Amino acid sequence: MKRGGAMWGLALLLLAAFFASLAFGEVSLPLPDVVRALRGKGDPIALAVVREFRLPRTLVGTVVGAALAASGVVMQAFFRNALASPGLLGVSSGAALGAVSVLAFGMGRALWSVPLAAIGGAFLSTAAVVVLARKGAGTERLLLSGVALNALLDAGTAFLLSMSAGRLELSGQILFWLMGGLESRTTEHVIIGIPAIVLGCALLLPLGRALNLISLGEQTAQSLGVDVRRVRRQLIVLSTLLTALATSVAGVIGFVGLVVPHLLRLFLGPDHRRLLPASMMGGATLTLACDVATRILPGGLHLGVVTALVGGPFFLWMLRTPA
Repeated sequence: MKRGGAMWGLALLLLAAFFASLAFGEVSLPLPDVVRALRGKGDPIALAVVREFRLPRTLVGTVVGAALAASGVVMQAFFRNALASPGLLGVSSGAALGAVSVLAFGMGRALWSVPLAAIGGAFLSTAAVVVLARKGAGTERLLLSGVALNALLDAGTAFLLSMSAGRLELSGQILFWLMGGLESRTTEHVIIGIPAIVLGCALLLPLGRALNLISLGEQTAQSLGVDVRRVRRQLIVLSTLLTALATSVAGVIGFVGLVVPHLLRLFLGPDHRRLLPASMMGGATLTLACDVATRILPGGLHLGVVTALVGGPFFLWMLRTPA
């Protein structure tokens, strides 16, 4: 009952964050005006603000947060490491480098060119992490490898940024990928991100029981009837795709895949049949809340900066807390 109440609580928090994302900004709107605008009624200005500008941004933020948190759950179970996440292991940086590459070389005009390049970069990064994990990398070595991989990939992105000096529009796009954000999200980003991410999350949910068994060890899972190789392949492909798609529409947004699964595991326990949907809701809520903070706080902070300010201290606390 307590855990069921927690799921309802997460759903209510997500609903509150969703409407806050539609209400707050340069022009703040009362909740009744937001509801009328969603129904296609009310003041024309409120209607334009909500439906044309904020709704695409909110929808993209919702699925991006859900994707990153779900990917974090999978990676923590896959590597049997509570510190694993798409950002720390370099998967997000690989997706960003892939996306930035097609932009820098003028190949990013087609609708799907950026997502496809992000997927390619993410899979290359994931392959490197899997190779390290197969060689028996412990927590420290895996994290250090992730730091090194992130540094290498970020250096590649910085190199492309330096090449774009004097091309202000391209430089702005690359900086966006580095810092992440939901500004200027449009219907095009909704079309690119939402259907594929929703499908990926839907395919992950039935794998909760298999995740429970794999997190206990391959031999245990195999003895209980799980085709470990097939399920592990499905898990790593889906989690990488989710990370790449999220990065392709919102840039690099760190720590969502680390903070949300770990916190919810403390409250809900390790059962991935419950943890996966809860993390999707929690990731969406955290991303939307941080995006609202970028509009309210002074200084014009980017979403990736706010999530780092939240997740960085949490990560340090995890490192200091005994397992």
